[in-house]
Amino acid sequence: MDSYPAVEDHGLIGDLQTAALITKDGTVDWFCAPRFDSPSIFGALLDRRKGGHFQLSPDGIDYASKQLYLPGTPILITRFHSADGVGELLDFMPVTGERATNRHRLIRLVRMIRGSMPFRFVCQPRFNYGRDPFELEVHPEGDVFRSQTLNLTLTLFKDAKGLIDAGAIHRDAQGVSARSTLHAGDIGGVVVETACPHAPRALSTEEACELLAETRDFWRRWVDRSRYRGRWREAVERSAMTLKLMTYAPTGALVAAPTAGLPEQIGGQRNWDYRYTWIRDASFSVHALLRLGFTDEAEKYLLWLDARIRDARDPDLPLQIMYRIDGSPDLPEEVLSHLEGYRGSAPVRIGNGASGQLQLDIHGEALNSLELADRNGLIAPYEGWRKTAELMDWLCEHWDQPEDGIWETRSGRQEFTYGRMMSWVALDRAIRLAQRRGRPGDTTRWTTERNTIYEQVMKRGFHPGRQAFVQHYRTDILDASLLAMPGLGFISPMDPMWESTLRAIDAELVSDSLVYRYDPNASPDGLAGTEGTFSMCTFWYVQALAQAGRIDDARLTFEKMLTFSNPLGLYSEEIAPTGEQIGNFPQAFSHLSLISTATHLDDLLDQQR
Repeated sequence: MDSYPAVEDHGLIGDLQTAALITKDGTVDWFCAPRFDSPSIFGALLDRRKGGHFQLSPDGIDYASKQLYLPGTPILITRFHSADGVGELLDFMPVTGERATNRHRLIRLVRMIRGSMPFRFVCQPRFNYGRDPFELEVHPEGDVFRSQTLNLTLTLFKDAKGLIDAGAIHRDAQGVSARSTLHAGDIGGVVVETACPHAPRALSTEEACELLAETRDFWRRWVDRSRYRGRWREAVERSAMTLKLMTYAPTGALVAAPTAGLPEQIGGQRNWDYRYTWIRDASFSVHALLRLGFTDEAEKYLLWLDARIRDARDPDLPLQIMYRIDGSPDLPEEVLSHLEGYRGSAPVRIGNGASGQLQLDIHGEALNSLELADRNGLIAPYEGWRKTAELMDWLCEHWDQPEDGIWETRSGRQEFTYGRMMSWVALDRAIRLAQRRGRPGDTTRWTTERNTIYEQVMKRGFHPGRQAFVQHYRTDILDASLLAMPGLGFISPMDPMWESTLRAIDAELVSDSLVYRYDPNASPDGLAGTEGTFSMCTFWYVQALAQAGRIDDARLTFEKMLTFSNPLGLYSEEIAPTGEQIGNFPQAFSHLSLISTATHLDDLLDQQR
């Protein structure tokens, strides 16, 4: 626990209400409960000494470890290889269902495949980001860590051959630990459970294996619903499962990532809390889910979005850019100054002050997803449409003003080209919906404003000197968000204005196929430091290349991008210049754009063939 593992050296497990990250050495170093956005119980990811962890790994020997998922599931298998034996650790969380609960179980099953191997387990929870003390209670079948906010129960399998003897367990003010040597055929395990209402009751090995089978079958049934049969099935299905793992089942809300505070630059200040639902991210997910045939998941999110539109009350900002997973709009940002941050990357922030920003593009993403859903038979209810029409009336009055932009810069508002373009998308899709379904709405006004936006973007968003669309009207800086222009139908991919823009992005923002969002040195965003290439932008770049007829370039770029996932097929937010993953992990934006790009590229390759 003296050093930080690489971001990509983690696997993700979850139960559809919360999730855990587990390192290649068998350490749970991130786990929040009872929800994704709850305080951490194990938070060593952000402070190795103070954050808390739950380790189960070989002890005092040289070993190599590898991770994989049980095929068709997010059940994580960590394999330990030494000169004397091979051990295997299975980590999983039984699915909790759609009713919100404080009870969550993390089951860790270890078995010896051949030879022998000494193991050690250490359970040191640190409640409320390490701020709340706890008391340890010892019971006949397990231990209970009691804090003022939450209880955590720890039990060992009660009949497991080779399991640690109860007399070998050490307890102190830090937590619980033990050592044992396992031999071929031995099996054992340990369970942690939050908010257990009764005294600890140890699982039998048989019960644990039944829960493992139930979890396996749930996930295989779910992924079998995918209708994708294209060239990149393994990557697409893994991305779909990852998005499902990051969805809060009681509401259908998708978190941007299950982590907080992972830096975009090691030692830098760009350390944000992503455990919330962005209108933008979740709306993009509708496209990915519908392409795979996951209609139920898309519909559940659309109901969540419909509720946010109906709840809009603030005349200055009717729709926030992000919410908590239960729809709450309050996300006050604070700094956890007692934590050092991942590899010393402070400050560690929880909450997100960007929630109060004005980002005009979210209306386009929301309406684009509603229109796509409508074409797939998911029709908005009357009250939802009425509030959507009111939102479009608000947009007609407010689109032509400075805003904070898609990248949540903190350097002041600008007339961002992407925000204007997405306002055009919002009004265009609203007009389509009203005309297709005969719904009431001031379509004459919407059409007038839509056309005005289009003319403004074409005249002011395109820089004659650069021969490219630029980040905002008062700059000549390029921005990768504009790669979305042809895919949204704003401009033809064969338009000379777009072809010259793509050439400019090729020259300035692309580095060996990876794409930067923008150059923060040339376009200050209010924060010190730099960042890596943005994975979602690279996938957008693939689509832009394909739409421009550069199919071979698009496929090669996509294949290169697949090499940057970790061995489990997971992507963080960004790729550092060294090739390692940085930023919050795994990132929904990265995975949903992988799905959309793979399905789109498949279609184009099939047409070409």
